[in-house]
Amino acid sequence: MIHLLENVSNSFKRRTVGLPLVRPKLGLLNSEDLPKTVQECPVCQKYLRLLGTLDWKNFPKRPSKPGIIPEDRRPYLAAYLVKINQKLTCMSDLRTYLLEHPTLVWLLGFPLVPDLQSPWGFDVPASVPTRQQFVTVLRTVDNQLTQFLLNDTIRLIREALPADTLFGDVISLDTKHVIAWVKENNPKTYIKQGRYDKHKQPNGDKDCKLGVKRQRNQFFKGNSKTPLTNPQPASKVKVSEYFWGYASGIVVTKIPAWGEIVLAELTQTFDESDVSYFFPLMQDAEQRLGFRPHFGTFDAWYVYQHFYEVGGVAAVPLAERYTKQLACFDSLGPPLCRAGLRMTFKSSFRANRGLKPHKKSRYVCPLDLKQQSCPIQHAKVAKGGCATTFIDEPGAIIRHLIDRQASWYKNIYNQRTATERINSQAKEFGIERPKLRNQQAIVNFNSLIYVLINLRTWQRIQKRLSRITNTSAVSIPC
Repeated sequence: MIHLLENVSNSFKRRTVGLPLVRPKLGLLNSEDLPKTVQECPVCQKYLRLLGTLDWKNFPKRPSKPGIIPEDRRPYLAAYLVKINQKLTCMSDLRTYLLEHPTLVWLLGFPLVPDLQSPWGFDVPASVPTRQQFVTVLRTVDNQLTQFLLNDTIRLIREALPADTLFGDVISLDTKHVIAWVKENNPKTYIKQGRYDKHKQPNGDKDCKLGVKRQRNQFFKGNSKTPLTNPQPASKVKVSEYFWGYASGIVVTKIPAWGEIVLAELTQTFDESDVSYFFPLMQDAEQRLGFRPHFGTFDAWYVYQHFYEVGGVAAVPLAERYTKQLACFDSLGPPLCRAGLRMTFKSSFRANRGLKPHKKSRYVCPLDLKQQSCPIQHAKVAKGGCATTFIDEPGAIIRHLIDRQASWYKNIYNQRTATERINSQAKEFGIERPKLRNQQAIVNFNSLIYVLINLRTWQRIQKRLSRITNTSAVSIPC
């Protein structure tokens, strides 16, 4: 067998087109050491520049079993990045693309099947995984492997940026809906009943969940007529958009003049609330940054608290449900009544509901209404005066004290558009309607999309740095 391989190897060396069967893995290749066929292939050079800088050498190894050598996942993940970058819809399209570019198959590192009759030196169809193999690996590979690649893109970007660049101190968070590939999401498909019944799981995807994309009560705004089929005030009618699927949450930082970078991402089923993304995402982002960002955008009281604890602030517009209470505080102390008087503390209790336990306090009117009169003669005087119960935590109070007209606030809040631009790029790569039917596959697919987005940002930074270097090297005549 050894002599046979030696003869095969010698026959490959004599070929002008054939490629060696054994080669270093992607990321350990030097352009000058590549076979001439690969050097002359623009597709190979394109993906060597895009993917070759990732730390494939330290890629986590799969746990092995006695007598079984686990299959290397690096070629598969690299191929998925090619699929996303080429905007290929299905795994069969990816296989077709690889069959059309044999040198790329060699470059990605798939095990090659020898074939002396092939001009490439190996059997291309036999060396490229089948469509089902690509699908199976994507839905079974550990997401920690894709997270390793995302973490490495952040390393590449930080090393490329100038040393004095402020990286990651201002972040923004957002979620993007992912529509499951099931007939229940197709309004043109006839379903007698149960299209949006959460107890009837779609057959096309056993993992997706039913959620609300948007809910509003302004549908009848400008129309004074009450709906004829549902005799209730138009102001109370809610219009909701339901679908089965998932949601992808991201933490993004914007580097002025350089671009936006994804620091962390998390995909969950669509029945999870937006606020449930905050702590897992911030934990990953802080671990990759090595510190806690001082400024961010995401509306929940503990988000304000999170940034307050490090001397920062959350720049978020006040939700409509809080606008009536906007003038109830002038400091972190007791709330103010409608007459501007500091209210009197009455009682407090610990609430364990929600994502984070918190203290709630009740304050009442500070006046002895039997002997004193209310300066504004509030309507509640007859009922003993004003009273309020609220979350008595700094974060819950700060949301009412922020000067949202200040320039510093507007500068921070404007960076929220970074998540919109990232989501727009992700949509172009197919995140919104993936042709996948498994949660783990969608989780890995989404992670790889953000890996590619960061890699493309890194390439733009490299090009801009090279232009700056070339411009500074040119001598300008007097």
